[in-house]
Amino acid sequence: MERKETSQKWKRIAMSFFGVIVTGFCVGAFQKANLGADPFTCFVTGIGNIFHSTYSTFYLVITGALLVGVFFVEKHYIGIATVINLLFTGAAADLMRGILDGFFPDPSMPVRIAMMLFGIFGTCFAASVYFTADLGVSAYDAWSLIAGNKYKILPFRVCRIITDSVCVLTGFIFHVTIGVGTVITALFMGPVVQWFNTNVSEPFLYGHKK
Repeated sequence: MERKETSQKWKRIAMSFFGVIVTGFCVGAFQKANLGADPFTCFVTGIGNIFHSTYSTFYLVITGALLVGVFFVEKHYIGIATVINLLFTGAAADLMRGILDGFFPDPSMPVRIAMMLFGIFGTCFAASVYFTADLGVSAYDAWSLIAGNKYKILPFRVCRIITDSVCVLTGFIFHVTIGVGTVITALFMGPVVQWFNTNVSEPFLYGHKK
């Protein structure tokens, strides 16, 4: 039993790290595709535009503020994956953007669409993996989980659509370019994450139910 618990612990840690790194890769793909970023990136960029500051600066400010709120409301969602998210998401995004710049300095529209699709489905898959690992999630992700799982306001997938839509609207108001990738992610990320939870991440961690 103890050996099984230890194995599952390391599996959870590996899932957390994998999920965060893939999330960063997807951000880099979104940036290179230039067909609309994910909703939280839109939100942070929009707030940064108000103060004429950089994305990286306000990512830390906004994420820090959200983390404080999560700590007091449901600190269960803060864990090793939260720390990994803060430390590695940006680096993974920069790495992916650099790789794509090297291979596709001037990508055609089909290539850009492929990058966008990778960003959309990769982000959903990555979110599902580290949600299921349950070792902490990003501060932004935590709030839709809290609304759906703790307060039962609405199902998680609906809460995610609402938070993503608010982020997109904020970005639009403050002059962030909204593209098809943004709209698709805002409307469908919640349901797609839930599908990955049920069909991929949970069976991987816990085994297939008989």
